[in-house]
Amino acid sequence: MGVLNVTPDSFSDGGQLLSSEGLLHDRLMKRATQMVADGAAILDIGGESTRPGAAPVSLQEELDRVMGAVQLITPRLDVILSIDTSTPEVMREAAKAGAGLLNDVRAFSREGAMTAAVAAQLPVSLMHMSDEPDRMQEQTAYDDVVTDVKAFLAHRIAACREAGMAGDQMVIDPGFGFGKTVAQNYEMLRRLEEFASFDLPILVGVSRKSMIGAITGRPASERVVPSAVLAVMAAARGASVIRVHDVAETADALAVWQATEGEL
Repeated sequence: MGVLNVTPDSFSDGGQLLSSEGLLHDRLMKRATQMVADGAAILDIGGESTRPGAAPVSLQEELDRVMGAVQLITPRLDVILSIDTSTPEVMREAAKAGAGLLNDVRAFSREGAMTAAVAAQLPVSLMHMSDEPDRMQEQTAYDDVVTDVKAFLAHRIAACREAGMAGDQMVIDPGFGFGKTVAQNYEMLRRLEEFASFDLPILVGVSRKSMIGAITGRPASERVVPSAVLAVMAAARGASVIRVHDVAETADALAVWQATEGEL
């Protein structure tokens, strides 16, 4: 899953695909095309930054960013488009325009989001986040981070089923970096196999995150190699979808790992 943030303030690539005047269409299309060529099966489009401390955006801003990207890419590339949003109106419009996955960091808890997701009849990704982005890093007190995150996900899975979603529509995401300390992030990765008890695909997003910077001391732009290492570790522990900024490097790392496992 390749990341396409059409935001001015995402932690790694904010402002690269969006200017004060709107989407940078040529740059966005070039990056999307390259990601698909490099091996991305899914492109994840987000119009609202959810980095720690991020401020919310208006509905119209998010719609303009996300729908501009969807309408640009859909007729030109044969790829699944994932929409990284918690906003019901964005979910509805993106579904109409051909999106293939709804990826919600709030696990469809925002008012109207569950109804919109059920109506869209698309696969959904449910992520754990301890609080809103501007407060989540203050909420890292867990009895046991894996047990507590699993309890949250079980609750949201049950809510989705009760709302009318089928089990085969759901993907789960432990939410690396979303209200966890560095040590908790690494513990979740180390124990990722415990999430297999849900019998649902697991999505992992650790690409370029601060959990890497805390160990290496490098800025986000220089975290490509350790991001690929963590991607392989996640896949080895059962992740089905790896959300990344650097598709080619990650695809190469995964290919070498798969060959080592006898999957030539």
